Amino acid sequence: MRAYSLLLFGFINVWLVSIHAQSVSLQQVLNELDRVILQKEIYHSQREENIQNLKERLQHSSDIWEKYNLCGSLFYEYLHYQADSSLYYINGKSKILPELNRPDLRNEIIINRAEVMGVMGMYNEALLELQKINPNELEKGTLDYYYRTYRAYYGWIADYTAEASAKRKYLKQTDLYRDSILLLSSPGPDRDIVFAEKKLLYNKPDEAITLLKQLSSQPQSMQKLAYINYTLSEAYEVKKDVEKQMYYLAQTAILDMKMAVREYASLQKLARLIYEQGDLERAYRYLNCSMEDAVACNARLRFLEVTEVYPIIDKAYKVKEAEEQAITKKLLICISLLAFLFIVATFYLYYWMKKLSAMRKSLYESNTQLVAVNSKLAQTGKIKEEYIARYLDRCVSYLEKLEQYRRSLEKLAMASKIEELFKTIRSEQFLRDERKNFYNEFDKSFLNLFPNFINDFNNLLSEDGKIYPKSGELLNTELRIFALIRLGVTDAARIAHFLGYSLATVYNYRSKIRNKAIGDKENFEQEVMNL
Repeated sequence: MRAYSLLLFGFINVWLVSIHAQSVSLQQVLNELDRVILQKEIYHSQREENIQNLKERLQHSSDIWEKYNLCGSLFYEYLHYQADSSLYYINGKSKILPELNRPDLRNEIIINRAEVMGVMGMYNEALLELQKINPNELEKGTLDYYYRTYRAYYGWIADYTAEASAKRKYLKQTDLYRDSILLLSSPGPDRDIVFAEKKLLYNKPDEAITLLKQLSSQPQSMQKLAYINYTLSEAYEVKKDVEKQMYYLAQTAILDMKMAVREYASLQKLARLIYEQGDLERAYRYLNCSMEDAVACNARLRFLEVTEVYPIIDKAYKVKEAEEQAITKKLLICISLLAFLFIVATFYLYYWMKKLSAMRKSLYESNTQLVAVNSKLAQTGKIKEEYIARYLDRCVSYLEKLEQYRRSLEKLAMASKIEELFKTIRSEQFLRDERKNFYNEFDKSFLNLFPNFINDFNNLLSEDGKIYPKSGELLNTELRIFALIRLGVTDAARIAHFLGYSLATVYNYRSKIRNKAIGDKENFEQEVMNL
């Protein structure tokens, strides 16, 4: 009963948020998204805790049917969070299935496997799995799942395909399965969302928006509300209303973060739009978050989507940093110059104050002497000459003191450390350290994903051609090139840009290592991608 109350409270909370959403400005939503991204690890910890509880229940369960259901729960928990683990628990369901004497569940497992393979970017494998199923054998619920997975498959393929005619073909297939879903589905939010997508396909965004806003005004789960908001963003994209498109993408991204999913399209799409609006720093943060999650989830399509726009924003971000550094450098120079002038002016003022004091004192003394001289001037010309000589000596003494002071100022100026400041400002050590740290993070992330990559890669090479990183390195340049190829980045220009090398250097490395392959040298890079 308590769990039911909490669930009901959650539905009501999401509903109230959706009702008041329109009163919140785009900037407020973006600020909320920034806050939620900073708390991403908290939401991930909550999901990890839930996963751990399911694992413990699975470990201690002796009931076969309960084990099967727990494997299914873990599959869904991991599906958009860590796809490799999701596939592991599908295989767990498959191993338990013979003990249940439920052959009808085999099709569900096949569709599960196709779904997670699609998330992982294994589209050919996903299609092979779906082709194993005879839809005429499926009951209504499983058939709906089958159609939705096929629709998702063709949607992924369409997103992955750049060639226009092929893309249109896949989008047409997507729409055919959307029709199948509409024919099969019962009235409800899921059917209405698909129907809204259909409206968008036929360029009726206003009708889609009306339908979707009706749905968002009703109590919905966070997952359905995320689908509704994302479809609303697509509707406003059709209407070319960029501000509202960004608004609903931000709302979707907030829900994605709170649900602790790592396979999503909202944040990277929002990052591109924000970049086009000129908010470079925020776009860079969002894109980094998207890349981090896509890699952690092993969602290849999402990773490729990020890497398409990442070099553009990264370059712009570095240009902005360079401009800010140039401005900082100029400000430091100006401040240093002003400080130097202030010091000079202070000493100059101090000098003249002392000189004025000395002059006043000297004037007083001179006046006293002149009075004495004047009183005695008539007495003798010799005394007159003597005092004139003394006055001249005093003037010479003042000139010598002035010369000594000038020399002391010259020594102070020559002892200045402004040159060291310029050397520090001109130094490129910071950029080299950042690039080194970036590659180190890349190496760590990659080896976390593929811990056996180095050994597996060397198994493809002849004995004298094996490559190992030096002590203190995670990956060297050759291994890093083929690590990128393993991630699907095969374009030499993109690899060269990523590593900061010329195209010729990248071609030479690839050709050199390909020639050391044991098997077919033409298929060597394909074998690397299959590691």
